[in-house]
Amino acid sequence: MGGWSRDEDLFAKVYPFDLRPQGHDIIRTWLFSSVVRADALQDCAPWKHAAISGWILDPDRKKMSKSKGNVVVPTDVLNEYGSDAVRYWAASARLGADTAYEIAQMKIGRRLAIKLLNASKFVLNLGATENSVLSGDLSVLANPLDRALLAQLAEVVAQSTKAFDNYDYARALQLTESFFWQFTDDYVELIKDRAYGAAGEAEQASVLAALATTLDTLLRLFAPFLPFATEEVWSWWRTGSVHRAQWPAALEIPGGDTTMLATVGVALSGVRKAKSEAKVKQRTEVLSATITAPEALTAQLQAGLADLKAASNAREITLAVGDGDLTVTDVALAPSDEPAKA
Repeated sequence: MGGWSRDEDLFAKVYPFDLRPQGHDIIRTWLFSSVVRADALQDCAPWKHAAISGWILDPDRKKMSKSKGNVVVPTDVLNEYGSDAVRYWAASARLGADTAYEIAQMKIGRRLAIKLLNASKFVLNLGATENSVLSGDLSVLANPLDRALLAQLAEVVAQSTKAFDNYDYARALQLTESFFWQFTDDYVELIKDRAYGAAGEAEQASVLAALATTLDTLLRLFAPFLPFATEEVWSWWRTGSVHRAQWPAALEIPGGDTTMLATVGVALSGVRKAKSEAKVKQRTEVLSATITAPEALTAQLQAGLADLKAASNAREITLAVGDGDLTVTDVALAPSDEPAKA
């Protein structure tokens, strides 16, 4: 291996190796014998790091093996759920831990890949291009919510990079996926009016830059886990391959509040919950509503109030300072001629 005894130049370049991937069942055999032999022949350890993986378990929590006859033919699940879905399930397994064979996880991975494709179409159909992606000049970011999104994204990049440096790819996936769902469920819903130009050109340019930058970064973060979906989206608006693109760097966003999006998102969910409980359409106008929250959260809500009112179709929202969790009360809805579907 590595040209030992056959290609001394190659061996000098690659030895000792950076990483040894292996299962936990051969630590006392293969790993131990390799270390002893390398120490005897080369006077050093054969690698810098060892990544210890677990077993794949069947539904009865028993190790999958050919001898037991409980293995699954991979082509079947690949054909049914797709390569990205299966890779998502595999990447969810943590080092050193056994992992159950779970179709449910593959379904989640497939849903994630489809959502990534659809969210990307939304961003690109708004007119986002490679030139929309921020690099150095952040002056186009005119809205606090846009800065908040990118500040939060910068944290995700930093934490995901650290996780990968520690070979904790499952943690990197978890961080990226959690941010992605907040991006689609909260941010995209909050900024649609601005994205279509309802608040003027400056606000539209701000949100477009935030959307393009976020999409560009998410594709790079997701590429190790959803290689086909990310490559497809990359081909829609960029040249080359996402798998040859640089790993993203965390942008420094002055004035970016990393918790603002979550706060405004909770408020939006509260208004929508009130509409659901009233059994009316989500597009029903809110005549008035009151949001009570601690002072720090109220300041965040004030900064994002225009987007919140637009997304919830609210005529008036009153912010009140109070102790405890954020609450949405006194929601007055306009009369609706068309009831919501059950």
